[in-house]
Amino acid sequence: MRRARLLRSTPFRLAVIFSALFLVAFVVASLVAVQAVRQNLVAKLDRDVGETYAVLAASYGDNDIEDLIGLVQNHVAVARAADQIFLLTGRGGARLVGNIAQRAVPLGWSTAAGSDLGLDGAARYRLLAGDIGSGYRLVVGKSYAEIETVGAITAVTFMWATLVALLVAVAGGWILARRLQRRMDAIAGTMARISEGELGARIPLIGNGDDVDVLSVRINDTLDRLSGLFEGMRQVAADIAHDLKTPLNRLKLTIRAALGKQEAGEPVAAELEEADAESDRINATFDALLRIAQIEAGARKARFAPVRLGDVAAAIAEAYVEVAGESGRTLHFEAGDVSHAISGDRQLLLQMCANLVENAMIHGPAGTRIGLRVAATDAATTLCVTDDGPGIPESERANVLRRLYRLEKSRTTPGSGLGLSLVKAVADLHGARLVLSDNQPGLCVTIEFPNLPPRRTA
Repeated sequence: MRRARLLRSTPFRLAVIFSALFLVAFVVASLVAVQAVRQNLVAKLDRDVGETYAVLAASYGDNDIEDLIGLVQNHVAVARAADQIFLLTGRGGARLVGNIAQRAVPLGWSTAAGSDLGLDGAARYRLLAGDIGSGYRLVVGKSYAEIETVGAITAVTFMWATLVALLVAVAGGWILARRLQRRMDAIAGTMARISEGELGARIPLIGNGDDVDVLSVRINDTLDRLSGLFEGMRQVAADIAHDLKTPLNRLKLTIRAALGKQEAGEPVAAELEEADAESDRINATFDALLRIAQIEAGARKARFAPVRLGDVAAAIAEAYVEVAGESGRTLHFEAGDVSHAISGDRQLLLQMCANLVENAMIHGPAGTRIGLRVAATDAATTLCVTDDGPGIPESERANVLRRLYRLEKSRTTPGSGLGLSLVKAVADLHGARLVLSDNQPGLCVTIEFPNLPPRRTA
C-alpha cells in the first residue's frame, strides 16, 4: 500500500522525470561521442591511405615502372589479408601487380564493398585511385574493419554504460523520492496531529537548510503564532470569566438592592446610577478587548503613514502635564532628534502613549515623577516612559502584558488590566520592540520603532 502510494506521489514522479531527462541526455552525449570517434578514425584511415599512395607514387621516377611494381609487391607481401588492397594497372587497363583482380575504380576517393572488388566477406574499403605517368593507374585501399570493430566495441560499452546509468538514475530517484516522501509524510502527520488538538506538534527539521527545511521552519513559525493566538484566546476567555465575574456580581447585587428598596417604597435612584456606572465599566472592558483584537488582526495597517513619534509624544505631554499636576504627580517631556519618521497609525500611537502615561499616574502615588522621552538614531526611534512609583516585579513583567491581568496590589485601583495589553498590541502591529525594565525605583517602558528609510534626493 505504501509502495503504491509512493509510486503515485509527486516526489517519485519528479524523480522519474529527472531520471528520464538524465538518461536522454546521456544517450545523446553517447551518440555524439560515438560519432566523433568514428569521424576521427575515418580521418585517420584517409591519412593512412593517402600517405601510402604518396609513397608508392613517389617511387615512379624517370618512367621507371619496375621500381613502382617492386614497391607495390613489397606492400602486398607485408599487408594483412583482406586489410589493405593494392592494384597497379598498365596501358589498356591490364593488371600489372596487386592483391585484387583488375577492377574499374573511379579516380579520387571512393568507398567500395569487398564483393565489388572480388573479395570474400562483407567488408568495406576506403579507396584512393590516381593516374601515374602515361597510362598507369595506382589504386590503394584499406578496410573499414578496424573502424567497425572499434565502433562495435564503443557501442557495446556505451550500451552497458547507459544501462548502468539507467539503474543508477532509477535507484537514486527511488531513494530521493522515498526520502522526500518521508518528509512530506512528516508534514502531513504534523498537520493531522494539530487538527486532532495537539497544538504543540511541530514539523521535524533535518537541518540542512534545503527548501523543505525552509518551508518547515515557516510552517512551524506560523504554528507557533497560531498556538500563541489560541493560547491567548483561551487565556482571554479564562480571564474574562474570572475578572468580569466580580463586576457582574456587583451589578447583580446592586439591581437586587434596588428591587428590595422598590418593594419597601424607598428611592432607588442611587442604586440605578451605580448599576449604570457598573454596566458602563463592563462595556468599556469589552470595547477595549474588541479594539485590541482589531489591532492584532492587522486591519489598521492600511492606515499607516509617515509619523514623527516626537510629535505624538509632544501632543500627549501637552495634554497630560496639567492633569498630572492636579493629581499631585509631575510629567517631564524630553525630545531629542525627532526628525526621523516611522510608518504607523497616528491615532493608535497617541492611544499607546496615553495608556503608558495614565498607567504611571494611576499606579504611582502622589509625588510620582513621570518621564516621557523620545530619542532617535538613523535606524530606530525610541519612546521611553518612566516613573519612580512602585514598579512591577521582574517575574510579573511578562504577565502584565496579558489581557485583563492585574497585579494583586493593583486590584483596588481603577482599570481593567487592558492598558499594557493594548500597548503591546500597538507595538507588535508597528514591528516595534517592547521592553519593561527596572527604573530603580519604578518602571521603565521602552519601545523601539524602526525608522522609515530616508528619502533620496535627486
